[in-house]
Amino acid sequence: MELGLLYEFEAPKPWAEAHPWGQRTAERIAYKNCIEQIALADKKGFHTAWLVEHHFREGRSHMPCNDVVLGALSQITENIRLGFGVSLMPHEFIHTARIAEKVATVDLLSGGRVEWGMGRSTPMEQAAFKVDVPNSKKKMLAAARTVVGMWEEEYYEEHSEYFDFPARMITPKPYQYPHPPCWMAASSEETIRMAGQNGLGLLCFSIMQPLDKLAELIAMYREEQKTAQPVTKIHTNKVGVYTMVHCTESRSKFETNRVWDSIWWWYKGTAEFILKWEMAMMPPEAQEKAFPLLKAQADGEFDIHSFDEQDMVIIGTPEECLKKFLKYEEAGVDQVLCYTNFGYLPQAAVLESISLLGDYVIPELKRMGADRTAKGLEQSIAMQAAAE
Repeated sequence: MELGLLYEFEAPKPWAEAHPWGQRTAERIAYKNCIEQIALADKKGFHTAWLVEHHFREGRSHMPCNDVVLGALSQITENIRLGFGVSLMPHEFIHTARIAEKVATVDLLSGGRVEWGMGRSTPMEQAAFKVDVPNSKKKMLAAARTVVGMWEEEYYEEHSEYFDFPARMITPKPYQYPHPPCWMAASSEETIRMAGQNGLGLLCFSIMQPLDKLAELIAMYREEQKTAQPVTKIHTNKVGVYTMVHCTESRSKFETNRVWDSIWWWYKGTAEFILKWEMAMMPPEAQEKAFPLLKAQADGEFDIHSFDEQDMVIIGTPEECLKKFLKYEEAGVDQVLCYTNFGYLPQAAVLESISLLGDYVIPELKRMGADRTAKGLEQSIAMQAAAE
């Protein structure tokens, strides 16, 4: 199993100053710190740095232009893969040709290190961009086919239900041939099945659900993969799961590192944001189902330690974190997207966490994987010899 990173470029409220300097100061610090963290992760053996695309997510995510940041990262990193986590695909967000150009440019700049994820965004963002929500899933897949066609063909032309485009040469083409691996963000059973059916890697999260439930969803995805009809030219059958991760030499540092405060901020803040910005845009039946849970979470009516006990977050010493990562591997996860920069964690604590994971946990995961591969080969050879 691999360890990657997920970044939202948070600027947690309350900000130190009133408008206009509070937001600007927080964003300057966030961008500087996150770039420094990813540069370190590149040296420590992390597999992929996934950067989100979100709009208007005040405090939670100040990352609307992941292509720009990934392009910058391509010049200061050497090995870590660079993930669009994700590109918002329905046509109302951006002209499809622009997606093809942006992703290919980062792939070219990085020497072929891009992983391309796609998604539909959230109700709050969809409303601002006037997205055709009932058809957004169809539009997302249609746009993905268009992007791949633009990468594959010398001149691309399309006149379809959602897209009308004259014959043009799309430049540049991706570094990777035929194109970067493709993933899809999904959270519901329906969209997880959809990712599997279309031969796309699955990007999901464990922060809101126990591992046994996550394992059921992954099994569902694998089952759909057996009869997949890939929507792109590359069939990807991998699962990436994102969760909060904090590794430290001793749990005694949790208080000074503000670990519990930061986890509390994530769960409580997420509920408050959904109630404020997105609840009104959900169908009535979804509102009725979600409101009691969200209201309790927004009011702080939950046991913060239960998320640690149920392995919904991965925090602790390197040994504790390794044991938790192995549980994710048992659940069928191929890559844990470590959300190491969240809430009020000091920069020094995040850098220490990345270093400990890179120095102790990643090598151990690789060793265990190599041992399993060797044992599998030995068993296969023994079975063949017995058959002869």
